[in-house]
This record gives sequence, C-alpha cells and structure tokens, in this order.
Amino acid sequence: MTAFSFSHAVLTWFDEHGRKQLPWQQNKSRYSVWISEIMLQQTQVKTVIPYFERFMQKFPDAVALADAPIDEVLHLWTGLGYYARARNLHKAAVRVKDEHQGIMPDTFEQIVALPGIGRSTAAAILSLADNKPYVILDGNVKRVLGRYFAVDGWPGNKKIEDSMWNMAQSIAPPARHGDYTQAMMDLGATLCTRSKPRCEDCPVQSRCLAFAQGRQSELPHKKPKKSIPSKHTYMIIPFYKGSVLMHQRPASGIWGGLWGFIECDESNKQRRIEQLIGKDAQSNDSVVALEAFRHTFSHFHLDISPILLHLPELPEPLPMYADNKKKGLKKSEVAEPEASGQASMWYNIGAGSEVGLAAPTVKILKAIETNL
Repeated sequence: MTAFSFSHAVLTWFDEHGRKQLPWQQNKSRYSVWISEIMLQQTQVKTVIPYFERFMQKFPDAVALADAPIDEVLHLWTGLGYYARARNLHKAAVRVKDEHQGIMPDTFEQIVALPGIGRSTAAAILSLADNKPYVILDGNVKRVLGRYFAVDGWPGNKKIEDSMWNMAQSIAPPARHGDYTQAMMDLGATLCTRSKPRCEDCPVQSRCLAFAQGRQSELPHKKPKKSIPSKHTYMIIPFYKGSVLMHQRPASGIWGGLWGFIECDESNKQRRIEQLIGKDAQSNDSVVALEAFRHTFSHFHLDISPILLHLPELPEPLPMYADNKKKGLKKSEVAEPEASGQASMWYNIGAGSEVGLAAPTVKILKAIETNL
C-alpha cells in the first residue's frame, strides 16, 4: 500500500466515521488545541470534555491563563491528575504573554520551546489548528503504526520511536494535514484500541502486518515491567470548627503546588500529633484514625494512613487562611504564615476553597465530611 493510499483510506474512513463534534474541534485555535492536547495526555476524552469546557470558559486565551494565580489553575485541574501538566501550562502561558504578545506562536521551533510541549504536541497544534504538514506520534498513533508495520519492541524506546517517526512521515498525505492528524487519533481511539481492536472495521486492515500475522493483541509491545516499590505515609489532619489545616506543597515534585496535609512517618508521628494537640490533651475522641488506603503513581504505591485531630482550640502560631470569609473564624483568629514561609490555610470542608487538591486529599475530605 503506497503512502497516498494509506492516508487516502484513513481520510475516507474519517469523513464517514471520525469524531467532529468534540468541544476543542469547534472554533479551533492554536491555544484551544494546545489546552486540549495537554489535557488528553494519558486521559480519556470523556473525562477531559467537562474539564476543557470549564477551563476555556475561565481562561479563554493565553493572557487570561497567564494572569491567573496558579492556585486557581490547579483548582480547575483537580481530578485530572499529572499536575505538572497544569503547572507547565501556566508557565508556558506566561511566556506566551511576555514573549509573543499573548498570542500562541505559529512556528514549530517557538511552540516546542514552551514548557511542557514536546515534538508530538507541537505538531498536533500546528496540524490541527493551522493545517500545517506535521505528523504526530501520540499513544494512539504509536498503536496504529506499531500494528500496521508489525514493530517489535516497546515504542517508548528511543531507537524504536525514531523509527516510528520515519514511518509516520512516510505515510502522511500531501494535503488535509489537520484532518489526517485527527483521523489517526480517532483510528487508534475507536478501532485500533489496546484490547479487542475492531479489525473488521479498520480501513487499512488489508495491509496491516499485525492482522496478517495474528499479532494484534501482542503489538505494540508493552513497556518492560519493573517491580513498583511501596511507600507509607501518615497524613495528620488538624480539625477545628468544620475546617482542616492544610499546607501548600513545594512547586516542584509530586503534587507540586497543591494543598494537602502534614505528612510524617512512623518515627515522628507521635511527636507531630503532640505538637498540634498537646501530650496531655489526647483522648480516644480527639485522635481518630481514618480508613487507610493506597494511591498508586506510575512509579510507586503510596499507602496513606490519615489521622484526624479534633483540636480543642486553635494552635499557636496560627497559620494564615486564604479566604477567611469561607472559613467562618473571627478575624482575630487569623494570623500570618509560619516563619518557615510555607503557605498554610484552614480549609472549610463545607464551603471549600478554589485551590488545587490531589486526589487523595479530596478522598480524605469526603471521608471527613461523611463522618461529621
């Protein structure tokens, strides 16, 4: 099958069966495509749709995103996971505002230079928004190519990935670049799926080597497995008048910039509890072990044991609360942040606050609210 006939078959299929009503396909711009492409990384379309719509309503352009506090951005991202994506979006928007007059640049070199944007995402932005002749190599396209060409080895391997870039270029069409990019993503998402691919409906099945060899379930090869280590942490949660004490995590690292609880290990758990509630004030009612649970990252399991502390009075010094009106405490009960400089707040469980929260934090808050 020639390069033209492959792309022609895919585009013909797309014209009849492709997805054309997704929110980011309407009134396309480089900015809107960028936001959707970042959200769609490792996240399903049906999950992304409401997040994209809320995000675009709040931040309709790069300037609005750049001018927003990072807490506001992370709040709208809460639940999508992989929060480095949101932090990089914000950093890139600031660059677009400062270096490109607030308009998403229109060259590959300028786009790929922005934080959080790699070769495939930059290509998708220019192809989908401007119909420029770039091919992409996201997970869906790797799966299609891996089966069509019967590629042995894990596509994440640099040597194999470079080879697949060449394959993608070799079958690209001479026109309709944006439609072809969308068609390849749709083909991988709807027909050439990870499990139970619908080969009988595939427009290029007749020349697919994996189909001919009966290797659809084998290809593409999975990433070589490594044993995932487990870690354990206690999350200490001071509770007072319907609010819980939270701290903002450092900007980098896991859950960077998000708000969460005090963490400690077995060796200093008791000391941290005593610092907050006092050695003599503890009772069966004041220290409550909530149900432990496991949260899994891509590279380790985290076993979390939440401990709720019912404070009889506010500790001193009192950390600052971001929005005192929602908290319900008197103005006299609000003080400056601790000397360490770590931002803190009392988070009202009933009223909430527009800050970014990791999935385990949301889970713990729901457990507390259920038991109030």
